[in-house]
Amino acid sequence: MRIAVFGGKGQVSTELLRRVPDGITVERIGREVANFSVPQQVYQAAKALEADAAINAVAYTAVDTAESEPELAKRINGTSVGRLAEGCAEAGVPLVHLSTDYVFPGDTDEARAPDAATGPLNAYGASKLAGEKAIAASGCRAVILRTSWVFSAHGSNFVRTMLRLAETRDKLTIVNDQIGGPTPAADIADACFTIAAALANGAPGGTHHFAGTPDVSWAGFAYEIFAQAGLKVDVAGIPTQDYPTPAQRPLNSRLDCATLAEAYGISRPDWRRGLSDVLKELTA
Repeated sequence: MRIAVFGGKGQVSTELLRRVPDGITVERIGREVANFSVPQQVYQAAKALEADAAINAVAYTAVDTAESEPELAKRINGTSVGRLAEGCAEAGVPLVHLSTDYVFPGDTDEARAPDAATGPLNAYGASKLAGEKAIAASGCRAVILRTSWVFSAHGSNFVRTMLRLAETRDKLTIVNDQIGGPTPAADIADACFTIAAALANGAPGGTHHFAGTPDVSWAGFAYEIFAQAGLKVDVAGIPTQDYPTPAQRPLNSRLDCATLAEAYGISRPDWRRGLSDVLKELTA
């Protein structure tokens, strides 16, 4: 089976290229071929695909910066994703696309199901929702996989930030009223390959959620990072209002992942095991 992977340097795309299952050949489609800042280029690359399925791991992910450059975020996460889906539809190639918990407003304590009402609070979330809508309008057979709080041993993420801060500080104040499921990029990559293979074999498209378990606050996540890393750092929880950022974050990022388990047999991973693997890689 041949799967095209759009991306190559992000957290998930790095894991996709590292974790190719037996029986699958991956064709990497990088920026030099499909620059998501240039939607027409993405369309041309997609419609020329000769693959059984495609996975899109390209995204503009600078949540706070997106507030000052929303047009660029929407071009990459919205317009180009739509053109990607249009090209895939023309080529007859089903698509797996990664989206985010930030398409939701986070205004309840319930885990959001895939069909729950959206309402992004920031420019990044709006740009990702635009991409979802563009895929739906394209006619492409696609699975949109929403995930949250991605971390790995590479790239920019919360785990690496906490470890860096711990080098010079023995006490940190971390937000404790935003709740979600940290998700190892390695597990996301594995899920993407499982879904892509199913699509290649005729599975229907749809929207599903995939996030690590158990749900936790950022402060709780930080506490576990330091505990597993053997670092003596005091974590003091603070409310979101005491840590203002350019982009507003949802307080509730809990995702209901039941439909993914039902459709593909993919269960929520324990992020604490994923964290252990990441820490081992970082200290190897």
